[in-house]
Amino acid sequence: MSTNIDRNTGSTGRSIVGSAELFGRGQRVITGGNARLSVFQRPHPIYIASGTGVNIVDVDGNNYLDFLNNFTALIHGHSFRPVLDRLHHQLELGISFSGPTKLEVEFAELLCRRVSYFDQIRFMNSGTEAVMYTIKAARALTGKLKIAKLEGAFHGGYGPIEVSLDSAPANWGPRSAPNAVPYCEGTPEWYTADTVVLPFNELGATREILEGNKDKLAAVIIDVLPQRAGLVPIDRSYLAFLREFTARHGIVLISDEVMSFRLSYHGAISRFGFEADLCAFAKIIGGGLPIGAVGGPSQFMLAFDPTNGKPLVPQSGTFSANPMSMAAGIAALESLSEQSFQRFDDLGEHACSSLTEMFRRERLPYSVTGMGSMFRIHLRPEAPKDYREAHAAPEQQEKMGMLIRALQERGVIVSPTCQLCLSTPMFTDHIDEMVTSVREAAQMVEAARLENLGGQ
Repeated sequence: MSTNIDRNTGSTGRSIVGSAELFGRGQRVITGGNARLSVFQRPHPIYIASGTGVNIVDVDGNNYLDFLNNFTALIHGHSFRPVLDRLHHQLELGISFSGPTKLEVEFAELLCRRVSYFDQIRFMNSGTEAVMYTIKAARALTGKLKIAKLEGAFHGGYGPIEVSLDSAPANWGPRSAPNAVPYCEGTPEWYTADTVVLPFNELGATREILEGNKDKLAAVIIDVLPQRAGLVPIDRSYLAFLREFTARHGIVLISDEVMSFRLSYHGAISRFGFEADLCAFAKIIGGGLPIGAVGGPSQFMLAFDPTNGKPLVPQSGTFSANPMSMAAGIAALESLSEQSFQRFDDLGEHACSSLTEMFRRERLPYSVTGMGSMFRIHLRPEAPKDYREAHAAPEQQEKMGMLIRALQERGVIVSPTCQLCLSTPMFTDHIDEMVTSVREAAQMVEAARLENLGGQ
């Protein structure tokens, strides 16, 4: 990893003048200074100039090892040659058209081969769109309105599914019967009324909640590795119950694989051994370009079928299935073999075990959760088991911010929740560099905390 770190002083000697200047300019013309809440940070975010392989370079020329990869989307890292070549070729042929292209058909065929029980695919432009359309389809097919989701799970920016995304001890209610808590101001009351919140991996309580709502539920949406809820894998017996219950009562089971599709060659569905009725995709299937997709068996996908007149759920978009995203997505997935995912599992295990051992050895009160190519650092000695245990109190959030900034100063980029993900150009050397940086950053944060406590 190429950085300017002075390991003796802990000072990076990094200039951030360019990022500070751009943030000042951005504040005058962009609400909040930049267009993505997820990358906002104080005093300002890092503005990126370029990326190659495992590294990104900011506008001041500082190098970073990228363990965020645009929030898991860049499974091949930056400037991946097969994707660039396909994009350069398509660029000469055309960027977008008002009609379908051969690439759309080829990409849908590829995805249906990867997930063998899928009959059909529909393309959108984001994970939020994909999730939204699965919910609209479920409601149209069942004639019911209520949606059930896991407490703390993130499924994009569609209003009804944002419910209880960031509930807190003051409003989340009993563990066995979580409250439906609105995420943002102005949320209509019917959003919370029609969203049923399930306690993650709590089988008995979940069964009771679902039994009380079974006649009104259109869908249950799950993420088998919910990142905002702690990146804790779903319990297989809990998953089996959800699959059996929804099938028995005519409720659509939706799998959100926007992030978790990167868990195996055939997606999270295959890794966890179940078949959802509808699946939402995005992130890695776009090769770094905007994309979303919904897939499933034909009896559920018929909700979008316009061949016999107006479909139950009209779905379109100016850039849906645009040839640039199709070309990039095909190149990205064709470059991923089953061996690629085995290698991710091995690297991910090395990362989690190395971090866990380092925390134990250094007596740092931190822990790790995750699976495959995604893992997350928690500022607690015992790994959380659900959203409530993973929830960070304000003082923990402040401490997490300190850790993330300290990692940036040491040339490592992670998510605002300290989630990390792998890319194909990574090797064990990159993992070991990251672990060293986490150790140094954590020791600095803990020393600062003790100093503050001593001054009180």
